[in-house]
Amino acid sequence: MGLADNPQMEDYSLRYTPAAFRKWSPWMVFLSCLVGISAMAGYALDAAFVDAFGFSNALVGFLVAAAVTLPLTLVIAFAIARKHVDIDLLTRGSGFGYLGSTLTSLVYATYTLIFLAYEGAIMAQAVTALTHLDIHLSYVVVSAVMIPLTLYGMSFSAKFQAWTWPIWIALIGLALGTAATAPDAGHNMVHPATVSPAGMAGLTVLAVFTIAAAQLSLATQVGEQGDYLRLMPDPTARNRGRWRLAVIMGGPGFALFAVGIFFASTLLVGYASTKVDAAHVGIPVDLFTTVYERLTGNHTVALVLAGLLVLLSQIKINIMNTYSGSLSWSNFFSRLLHRHPGRAAWVFLQVGLSLVLMEIDIFNHIVEVLAWYSNVGVAWIGAMVADLVINKRWLKLAPPELVFHRAHLYHVNPVGFGSMIVAGAVSMVAYYGAFGATAAALSPFIALALAIVLPPVVALATRGRWYIARLSELPENDGELPCSVCGGDYDVVDMATCPHHGGTICSLCCSTEGACHDACKPNAWRPPKGAVPLGMPKFAPVAEKELEVA
Repeated sequence: MGLADNPQMEDYSLRYTPAAFRKWSPWMVFLSCLVGISAMAGYALDAAFVDAFGFSNALVGFLVAAAVTLPLTLVIAFAIARKHVDIDLLTRGSGFGYLGSTLTSLVYATYTLIFLAYEGAIMAQAVTALTHLDIHLSYVVVSAVMIPLTLYGMSFSAKFQAWTWPIWIALIGLALGTAATAPDAGHNMVHPATVSPAGMAGLTVLAVFTIAAAQLSLATQVGEQGDYLRLMPDPTARNRGRWRLAVIMGGPGFALFAVGIFFASTLLVGYASTKVDAAHVGIPVDLFTTVYERLTGNHTVALVLAGLLVLLSQIKINIMNTYSGSLSWSNFFSRLLHRHPGRAAWVFLQVGLSLVLMEIDIFNHIVEVLAWYSNVGVAWIGAMVADLVINKRWLKLAPPELVFHRAHLYHVNPVGFGSMIVAGAVSMVAYYGAFGATAAALSPFIALALAIVLPPVVALATRGRWYIARLSELPENDGELPCSVCGGDYDVVDMATCPHHGGTICSLCCSTEGACHDACKPNAWRPPKGAVPLGMPKFAPVAEKELEVA
């Protein structure tokens, strides 16, 4: 059995996730999504923001970012949980087209890679602190550890995350309790000794939006949450309340948890800043060692506790980063190469690339990296949300149903793809100072505004003709159909008709078929002159005669 044929390793990557595989409860899926709160990146980043801008600016910046990302991620989380597809497949049918979403797969893969490397560097710091191993060798060690932990996907991840939560909660609870009972804990939290002179200047609009702009990159985090939310069971009368709560807190709830982590981290940083310098406060293993020393009175014991907490936290979050990265690379390369060696094969690529980023010191440049990345990531998320909400639901400018099959999509849809490119390009020009210092600090917000406004404009201009290239006539039921290529049986929603093979074909085999040259849709790059918009509701704003299926 090859890697691509092993369901325990594949987790139905690149395709719709059938009900038979979605055997986890809403609670178990939520616990898997919750691993974001264990990430030590939050503690390191929060320390950097507070040190540079002060507590008040950092707090307001986090709140602004949360207020912006919550509605965006709420839309995407529910769409993923209801449609049972990952964010790559959701993007395909949300105004980007089949090849257009290839770029967003790369954007998403880059996000998971950045944080895998950053979190891996923090993990390596703990390994070095405990063993005195050279930091560059520690990078290799932590990279190698992630490979076997991620090969078996959700089957292993769900159990590991559930079993380790009690230990993690106990360790983090001890640290927070220790810092909270220290003398002047509240004052040190708000006025840490490590704050730079610039951070003492008080609340400023520019500082707030500089922090919020960097935090907007976390909107892309919903993709990683979505890789687990797609495995949610179908909502029923019995579980509907729990189902909704799990989706909300497992997806957009991450923005709220980020604010909670901010308070936790500033409490710890406030205490540690009275004992060690800023360089040590910004390294999680040193931060927690300092806090645990107050509890234990012994440096060695404190270091062991801190090392255990950091290692456990980083393994938990990097299982998610590696898993999600393998899914996004699978989507990216399947479209370019028409091959799928298996999701597990891309685990090695994800880990290898993260090792390179660790070796070139991403840890000390993460704030700049996120500030740059926000412009691209938020343009993608904004364009997708605009299509899902404004085009599909409010203005009826797009087909209401999600279509993600290669056989049914044009290569590029200018609605989402074009909007993202324009929004990202303008914001990057602003980021590099073409419109002044204020616009440079606000560049991700420029990207977001353009990404939301442009899709309905482009959809109206193109009259919905770029969404669906063709439709397949399939049984309207919840049964399965055989794939004429691989021989497997898959849900009807995952199938399309294939004239090249003379039968039905599953979405994965359709993606990896290179010999057909898109015979099913000869006009794959653009609609032919006079083409009708397929799949549109009858009340869409197009001429009634154009609604007849040719």
